[in-house]
Amino acid sequence: MNSVLYIWLYSSKNLYDLTKQGFIPESALYRAFFCTMSHRIIYIENCEYLRLYLDNLKVEYKDNDLFIPISDIQILVIDNYRSNLSVPLINKLMEANVCTIICGIDHLPTSYILPINGHFSQSGNINKQINWSDENKKNVHQKIVKAKIFNQIEILKKNNKDFEVITKLYQFLGEVEPGDITNREGLSAKMYFREMFGDNFVRFNDDIVNIGLNYGYSIFRSLISSIIVAKGYLPNLGIFHKGKQNMFNLSDDIIEVFRPIVDDYVLNNMIEDILFKQEHREALIQLTNKKVKIDNRKQTIPNAIYIYIESILKELENNEKSFVFPLPACYDL
Repeated sequence: MNSVLYIWLYSSKNLYDLTKQGFIPESALYRAFFCTMSHRIIYIENCEYLRLYLDNLKVEYKDNDLFIPISDIQILVIDNYRSNLSVPLINKLMEANVCTIICGIDHLPTSYILPINGHFSQSGNINKQINWSDENKKNVHQKIVKAKIFNQIEILKKNNKDFEVITKLYQFLGEVEPGDITNREGLSAKMYFREMFGDNFVRFNDDIVNIGLNYGYSIFRSLISSIIVAKGYLPNLGIFHKGKQNMFNLSDDIIEVFRPIVDDYVLNNMIEDILFKQEHREALIQLTNKKVKIDNRKQTIPNAIYIYIESILKELENNEKSFVFPLPACYDL
């Protein structure tokens, strides 16, 4: 059999008809994931060359080519360290603000490619970002921490975890002060992770749970960073996070409320496993292809990120009481 491509389509409508390009669904040399909205998530595991061809992503493998319109791509994950990317393709991906993630030999994301100029008013937005007041940043950080703890509680409740732990987190939620000067976020995280993954769990150890968490967080972080850049802001100038060597301080502020989504998947699908499997990588990427509730409406994850960031910017720049955050329950498109 002339095996070329295996594709999962996450839509029953507007399907991308690859059979017209001569591809055989049964093969498994690389996988491409598509979401049901106008933008797709593309995950490439095996290919030789990625090039630009008439505003399309051209994927070459042996004697077969696949063409995907760049305007349709939201996220591109390249999980093959032997692949070659052309400079014209990289430039076009950045022009279209495609969130591009490159993985290493261990399949974990190692690099994000982001454009230098993402918005027509970037200079003005960066100037506003630099001048965010300390008071506003402390108030917004308080709201982010409270939202994160609330979402952690929701995941604990969903998974029928200990009532006393949930009650304690509700207590911490009510005690969060501006700037979280009493570190209620850290105290909550310690109890939360131990209740989720066991008393012996240590964050950042080299085990299957931490690998899954890190992978999922990296996917969300890259998507958040691309949206921040698209809005004309710098992902490295944060609200609370201020790491001098961290290029994604603002992204790390924004991601906090989304982390429980990843935590829930890892708990229910990886806790008993020993190896980080391809199915895990695929499912963690697919999380960004879900819907969540924000401001009493279901939105796609990218739209929810956009709405969430916009509400934070209004608080920081206009002193508006506009903060809304996504809930952690996920829904299929």
